[in-house]
Amino acid sequence: MGSALPLGDPAPADGSLPDDLVLDPTQDFGVYLHVPFCRVRCGYCDFNTYTAGELRGARQDAYADDVLREIALSRGVLAARAPLRPASTVFFGGGTPTLLPAGDLARMLAGVRDTFGLASGAEVTVEANPDTVTPALADSLATAGVTRMSIGMQSAVPHVLRVLDRTHDPAGVSRAVAAARGAGLDVSVDLIYGAPGESLDDWRASVDAAVGLSPDHVSAYALIVEDGTKLARQIRRGEVPEPDDDLQADMYELVDETLDAAGFAWYEVSNWATAPAHRSRHNLAYWRGTDWWGYGPGAHSHVAGLRWWNVKHPAAYAGRLAAGESPAAGRERPDEAARRLEDVLLRSRIAEGLAVSELEASGRHAVAALIADGLIDAAAALHGRVVLTRRGRLLADAVVRALTA
Repeated sequence: MGSALPLGDPAPADGSLPDDLVLDPTQDFGVYLHVPFCRVRCGYCDFNTYTAGELRGARQDAYADDVLREIALSRGVLAARAPLRPASTVFFGGGTPTLLPAGDLARMLAGVRDTFGLASGAEVTVEANPDTVTPALADSLATAGVTRMSIGMQSAVPHVLRVLDRTHDPAGVSRAVAAARGAGLDVSVDLIYGAPGESLDDWRASVDAAVGLSPDHVSAYALIVEDGTKLARQIRRGEVPEPDDDLQADMYELVDETLDAAGFAWYEVSNWATAPAHRSRHNLAYWRGTDWWGYGPGAHSHVAGLRWWNVKHPAAYAGRLAAGESPAAGRERPDEAARRLEDVLLRSRIAEGLAVSELEASGRHAVAALIADGLIDAAAALHGRVVLTRRGRLLADAVVRALTA
């Protein structure tokens, strides 16, 4: 089970939006569908997920119907304020979405399509653990309208997979990729680096294995030790070492160099694609701050600057919707200063960067020093854009602090 929900204002039981909120009918609209079920809990995971023994009466076989109720509620909330927009992107995240039958995922996607419509060329992604993917599943998802599968590879080294509590073996990743390819889906593989006991050679083997699968997209994230996880307890007891920041920096440089040589281009600090068409448009929408509605327990939404989040447990989520109430637990509306800070934080992470002119005076004055330190690309800055160098990506938090001081 994930970390605590943020503090915020109470959300109305009917899910209605503030009277003065102005929706932009021309802005893209994304849909996130959270599937909170996992067979086992990975020791590092802090996501809002639940194993069978943690469901406390919630029914996995009824989950698609619960989500469809929230989709119906959202239609009324949004239609009351502006014309409904077709979904540009749909993302099934988890948890392990592919623990649900393909038919349940198809019904949820059909609910989105019937309620909002799908934009022409909409991107529809399903996250999957390798050991849940079969050719039949991939074919069913493609038939339902899924266009992309994001496969949780994490590592190609058995002892690293064990320390991460992953249930698949390296060969399973190859089978999952082949199944997705056979169904005509775009393929992304996700990697994690910096696990206890993982060497630079281990990481090199995993990156080379990922490249050898010929995916369209690779995500590589540094392992972060979250409070309350099994891994955090193991580190506190001295059973495993905590991640080494210097080693993780070396690992980042290795994956960036290797992917660049293999024809991938970075477009966000932790994401690379073989071509712009293979970038995750759904995640880019998060970094650009556009609108999305997140469905499911603990899911977060963002519309016109308003954010809200759902109750965490699947039983509480189902109970509210069965009673005809919104599952939203709280919401917030950041002020202008907070929105400006977040905009710099998120948009500086992507390859398109942000305009120097959008910074406050202190931030504009900091650009020259950041160029001198090798953190911001000089050529891009001459064209009025703040774009991180590889060194800048490693020190992105420091860059943001300088730009917003």
